Amino acid sequence: QLQLVESGGGLVQPGGSLRLSCEASRFGIDHFAMGWFRRAPGKEREGVACITNTGGEDRYADSVKGRFTISRDNAKRLVYLQMSSLKAPDTGTYYCAAVQSALCPRFDDWEKPWYRNYWGQGTQVTVSS
Repeated sequence: QLQLVESGGGLVQPGGSLRLSCEASRFGIDHFAMGWFRRAPGKEREGVACITNTGGEDRYADSVKGRFTISRDNAKRLVYLQMSSLKAPDTGTYYCAAVQSALCPRFDDWEKPWYRNYWGQGTQVTVSS
């Protein structure tokens, strides 16, 4: 079973930047679209960014477009989320996810039963002065 471990979270001031990393183990991620989701306090988990299995296309939530960038290195089994111009509403637990699909499904579809998906335990990001 694919295992995902996130790192890179922390406390950052508004306007600052962070880079999250997700390391996969047990087997490769070449056949998986990879994504980042987040759960803000008191809210449901929401999709933030997704990248296709080859890295050729990516997709973002409207709230992070132009500020966040997702990337991947299949050879190293790593996925990144570069976050810039961070705002207080970006605070939350960030989860790395993999879905057995070449293309990015709609964020709402990632946990549908017809997709094999895997999730990390999450890393906390707090944006505060």
